Amino acid sequence: MTAFFENQLHMNSDWAWFVATICGILLIALPLMLAVAMIIYADRKIWAAMALRRGPNVVGPFGLLQSFADGLKVFLQETIIPSAANKGLFLIAPIVTFTVALMAWAVIPFNSGAVLADINVGLLYILAISSLGVYGVVISGWASNSKYPFFSAMRAAAQMISYEVSIGFILICVVLWAGSFNLNAIIEAQRGHGLGIVNGFWFNVLLFPMWVVFLISSMAETARTPFDLTEAESELVAGYQTEYSSMSFALFWLGEYANVLLMCALNAILFFGGWLPPLDWAPLYWIPGWIWFFAKILFFFFIFSWVKATVPRYRYDQLMRLGWKIFLPFSLLWVVLISGYLMATGHFS
Repeated sequence: MTAFFENQLHMNSDWAWFVATICGILLIALPLMLAVAMIIYADRKIWAAMALRRGPNVVGPFGLLQSFADGLKVFLQETIIPSAANKGLFLIAPIVTFTVALMAWAVIPFNSGAVLADINVGLLYILAISSLGVYGVVISGWASNSKYPFFSAMRAAAQMISYEVSIGFILICVVLWAGSFNLNAIIEAQRGHGLGIVNGFWFNVLLFPMWVVFLISSMAETARTPFDLTEAESELVAGYQTEYSSMSFALFWLGEYANVLLMCALNAILFFGGWLPPLDWAPLYWIPGWIWFFAKILFFFFIFSWVKATVPRYRYDQLMRLGWKIFLPFSLLWVVLISGYLMATGHFS
């Protein structure tokens, strides 16, 4: 894109790079916001179908415009700030949540070469950015100067630490096998990985358990049911969002669903071949890679919604037990097994 602005519009290299970067950001951010609106609608439709209800069906054809109507409603509402709240931090918290959720998409490859920043440490970048997401929740809980949001903030901090550790060990397993932190390189390493025809690490006997742990951990990391203890209405009213209204409340929702989409994308990239077709078969490559990538994201989002509609919420002690006593030792053991196997088979030579 930089070359286009240099050659066609005769810009100097610095301005061409700047304009191309801004265009790349908008090409990711604007469709992502539209996608968030539509998956909220899809989420509600899936829940409704599993509960034998209709779901949104009034605003627009088949209810497709319901999310936009909800967005307009919260946009027109008044932003109420509690008198005892820390007003600066109270308003910054949802902005932090929303901004951090968008930043991670900078290194996500949508197709071969279709990535905003194709950096060598893309996986480390995502791990660092996803760790920052909890700050919005913690700051909102503390700044609200209210009991239930503060409890939610403490739960969020503990939950993030618990599952970030096991996610880190899972990523080590993938990096060991792929030999790179670059997301495009990780996707290419999955080409024909299973029996020479299946694209994806999920077909690997050693990596399949890691995908299952990663899928569950990604639900916990995004505070989705059954791990939504930060928003447990039976205990915390509405958690860290209790004192929020209007667009500040909407930014939390947008950030939460953008993070859910990010985790669905990471499941596709790390274990299911990203933009590669499911099988390494020439006719399947006639379909553009971004279509395969989006189809995989939608598949994983359906799993997220399915779990939310059917699985009851954990108790907090069960959440901590799963993270520290099961996933952490299991993922650490698997790092040892995979590294030992790769060394024994000469993978690093």
